[in-house]
Amino acid sequence: MTNKQWLSLLILIIIAFFAKGQEVKIIDKTTLQPIENVCLFTQEKNRTAITNKHGIAKLSDFKENDEIIVRHPFFKIIQISLKDIKAQNNIIKLDETAIKLDEVVISTTKWKQLKKEVPNKIVSISEKKIQFENPQTTADLLNTSNEVFVQKSQMGGGSPMIRGFASNSVLLVIDGVRMNNAIYRSGNLQNVITLDPNVIENTEVIFGTGSIIYGSDALGGVMNFRTKKAKLASNGKNVLKTNALLRYSTANHENTIHVDFNYGTKKFSTLTSISYSNFDDLKTGSKRKSKYSEFGKRTEYVDFINGKDTIIKNEDENLQVYSGYHQLNLMQKFRFKPSKYLDLNYAFHYSTSSDIPRYDRLTQYKDGSLKYAEWYYGPQKWMMNSLNIKYSKKNIIFDDVKMIIAIQDIEESRCDRTFQQTDLRIRTENVNVYTANFDFDKRINKKSSIYYGLEAVYNTVNSNAVKKNIYSGESVATASRYPDGGSYTQAYSAYSNLKTNISKHFTLLSGVRYSYMTLYGKIDDNSFYNFPFTEIELNPSSAFNGSLGLVYRPNEEWQLNYNLSSGFRAPNVDDVAKVFDSEPGNVIVPNKNLKPENVYNVDFGVIKKINKIAKIEGSVFYTYLIDAMVRRDFRIDGKDSIMYDGEMSKVQAVQNAGEAFIVGGSITITAELSKHFVFTSHLTYTKGKDITENIPIRHVPPFFGSTRISYKTNSLRIDFYSNYNGSKDFKDMSPSEQSKDYLYASDGSTPAWLTLNLKGSYQLNQKIQFNLGLENILDVHYRPYSSGISAPGRNISFAIRATI
Repeated sequence: MTNKQWLSLLILIIIAFFAKGQEVKIIDKTTLQPIENVCLFTQEKNRTAITNKHGIAKLSDFKENDEIIVRHPFFKIIQISLKDIKAQNNIIKLDETAIKLDEVVISTTKWKQLKKEVPNKIVSISEKKIQFENPQTTADLLNTSNEVFVQKSQMGGGSPMIRGFASNSVLLVIDGVRMNNAIYRSGNLQNVITLDPNVIENTEVIFGTGSIIYGSDALGGVMNFRTKKAKLASNGKNVLKTNALLRYSTANHENTIHVDFNYGTKKFSTLTSISYSNFDDLKTGSKRKSKYSEFGKRTEYVDFINGKDTIIKNEDENLQVYSGYHQLNLMQKFRFKPSKYLDLNYAFHYSTSSDIPRYDRLTQYKDGSLKYAEWYYGPQKWMMNSLNIKYSKKNIIFDDVKMIIAIQDIEESRCDRTFQQTDLRIRTENVNVYTANFDFDKRINKKSSIYYGLEAVYNTVNSNAVKKNIYSGESVATASRYPDGGSYTQAYSAYSNLKTNISKHFTLLSGVRYSYMTLYGKIDDNSFYNFPFTEIELNPSSAFNGSLGLVYRPNEEWQLNYNLSSGFRAPNVDDVAKVFDSEPGNVIVPNKNLKPENVYNVDFGVIKKINKIAKIEGSVFYTYLIDAMVRRDFRIDGKDSIMYDGEMSKVQAVQNAGEAFIVGGSITITAELSKHFVFTSHLTYTKGKDITENIPIRHVPPFFGSTRISYKTNSLRIDFYSNYNGSKDFKDMSPSEQSKDYLYASDGSTPAWLTLNLKGSYQLNQKIQFNLGLENILDVHYRPYSSGISAPGRNISFAIRATI
């Protein structure tokens, strides 16, 4: 090299050295991970910077004697000089704050909003919390909110209950696409476990009706899951990142492995994720109250030995034999951003499982003997393809527009055989769901913004059933769960939401939605029922809903929320066309005059911050349900009874005949006791009554809550906490629950319970994290309300996470 070339190289090295000195990297003190979108500014705000995806910000605009304020909504604000930053090797470590500032939520309008401008009660579960809690399934993930109650009929399940509603009356949304389909039933639903908790980046739960934005089914609330995004390059550097997880739990010998891989250039990125979990039979707690010494024991089970059903004595009565299963989840995403205005995202999701034993049915007795030899769900398959297109060039109609087109393919089956019978009944359903959403936002002026959109949803259902001889393998057709000629539903809707900051103290949020729905089903083989019809068609129905919310912020420490809203649930195929699910002496027939059921909800919330070190959040609500879909006596062709399956049977149908109310409230207390200790507590109480029948409502759990002390320091976090439930007496149960004596204690109640738990994480470096959990330390036996399987006993879980 010439002297001139050597001089040029030296100058470049010097420039690079000083350029490095003009950067700062900001990381989380506990996890050591980079923090994006941290604002750095002077007191006068005449010099500013913001961190990128790698937690790096440029300091070239700042002067040597500047005092720099470092601010992020989730971390404690600090003030530091440029000189001190350099003394710390240009690395700043921030402490997470328990009192979040300017928290952003998306679920209420589908666009980013400050939580302080939203009148709804919303709970967010961050990726950081998910990683610390290490939930085995997405149902367990919801449980970590401590404000969503989760019922389980088997270990491979989890049915969320929100404000007295569950199943097809609460809505599941994944990446902006509704999961609820035409065969979601009113009984407990376990579909949420098809989602992979290891790829969920954030979950928001809206409490109360969300029908204005999300349409049908959102009576009690909305659970909005957002999965990881495929990340593009930043600062001219391509992104290459791999995350991996290994986890083991003792209570069910869980083995989970997960890996996701992201590669991104300036305009294109790809994200691939694989998760596999294997769960053995679940062992419950051994410590029982003397009054309920036999509750939840698995004393015997049925095994098929030498071609014969045989009762086997269980050697370990706390081991819930036939509860294990395994599950595989795949996700593939591609992202293409050809310009700053256009962003295209394609996502493929696939989930499948082994057979999942229906544990509660396997513990049922009839005439002193176990009723079923087999009862299981076949592999639960869910596949979704979605295309999300966002365009952000402002014009007179919108500032941003999002279009989401998605196709879901669902397969589920139910297989059952009674003890010592030769026929295994197999009922299979295939559902296809086609959705299209168009969502717009437009800033009208400095104070007001409007959000509006269109939605179309189309469901098809194909149903078949056979009885298979377990010896010969021969199969014969039998009555299917839904019309064997196929069914479909369709719904079209439009909505609009207006947000106005009336002043710095008041925010008004109002909205309307109009929906139009139809349903059709066809019976090909009428020989099983001999109904005087072969087609099932509902009269077209519509729903008009509105909401009005007000937020009042008298000062920085107080916030008062008031929200008045209505919601609806349209009849689906399970409500109308499950004509074959009759009780002895009764037959259920379609009712073409069935209309949507409606709710009217009012809730009031208070948020009080105390000296930026404590926060109290409280909410109370009242919900009134009318036109509830319930079974009642009916007439067909003027007759109250018809011949069905060889006997004269009373005719019934699902009708709009019920009214009910639900009332309740919750409170959350958060306090930073010191630099290292944080206290949190959640309490929830709900009560509901069917006014028409003067009976309790089914999906209302007893009082429940959680209390926790967290310790955080450099690279280490330790939480000691207690989860607890109140009792619920037999007299306070709905009749449908009172008839399920196999779920409850000997006196028909669900006993109160309390567990003590310990969890910790240690961040070895930026790439490796260890997690350790000791749950149900006292090995208490307990069974959450309405559940058919008892909860885990003492459980030790260990996980290692790696980021490369």
